[in-house]
Amino acid sequence: MTGAGLPLGRLGSTDMYVTPLCIGTSPLASMARLYGYEVDERRAIDTVLAAFDSPITFIDTSNGYGVNGTAERRIGAAIRERGGLPNGVVLATKVDPDPVTGDFSGARVRASYAESLERLGVDRVPLLYLHDPERITFEQAVADDGAVPALVALREDGLVDHIGVAGGPTDVLSRYVGTGVFDVLLSHNRYTLLDRSATELYELAAAQGIGVVNAAPYGGGMLAKGPEVQSSYAYGARDERIAQAAGAMKAACDRRGVPLAAAALQFSMRAPFIDSTVVGVSAPERVEQTVAYARHEIPADLWDELESLVPPSELRLG
Repeated sequence: MTGAGLPLGRLGSTDMYVTPLCIGTSPLASMARLYGYEVDERRAIDTVLAAFDSPITFIDTSNGYGVNGTAERRIGAAIRERGGLPNGVVLATKVDPDPVTGDFSGARVRASYAESLERLGVDRVPLLYLHDPERITFEQAVADDGAVPALVALREDGLVDHIGVAGGPTDVLSRYVGTGVFDVLLSHNRYTLLDRSATELYELAAAQGIGVVNAAPYGGGMLAKGPEVQSSYAYGARDERIAQAAGAMKAACDRRGVPLAAAALQFSMRAPFIDSTVVGVSAPERVEQTVAYARHEIPADLWDELESLVPPSELRLG
């Protein structure tokens, strides 16, 4: 199957077919403390509209992106301007704890989903994730009144088509994959040119028919802007050897006329166990640029050199 210039692939064993690129919308929530810049509402709406006009048909958001669901509200405004969610666009969101009390019970899961639907202005989403479950214990999440049974019930009741788990630490995510109830797995910053923490987990999930979505292939910006501009990795300070490796990778790319960001993006896209790669965008022109990076020709020998520059495994996020 093909979708407006990008191939469509089945997301694990689900009945969803998605593009290998997915638009991430957390930057559209204008979280300056995380990203270092503001994004006003008009720019955010225009970015979503640009995504609708692009070959990318997979969009990812969350209840917790921004104050009072800023990202979802801006996506909802774009949907209204367009006269409805365009046909073929797969919109996924995530349930989050109560921002005041921190409650992440089953009741909160249902409330979070209801809030998301109201903000987005849609009746349902086909894919709903449990977001960053490391914020509660596994035992709390799987209890009878916990988040996991509530998500399963939403699926069984036909209110969502598929459920997923999205987070960071691979040891935490492994426990949720082990429950056998999730259709899709998403992790961030843990399968990049610089970090391979999620490799085994992704391979295991894919072998079980779970859809695999890899987020933040640029490591929070270092592999897009370059280490001389973005010194942090995964939104935090890291060992200097991470930046040194990124610098060496950029030099290798520069020698071949390849943008570092293109190599970082295609590293994720070429993995046989990854169904789609989430790239956060903050402006309309970034959508087109992302598609261009995905199509940039990369010499085979560059992959070998980049592999030789990977930082030691003890520096991985895990």
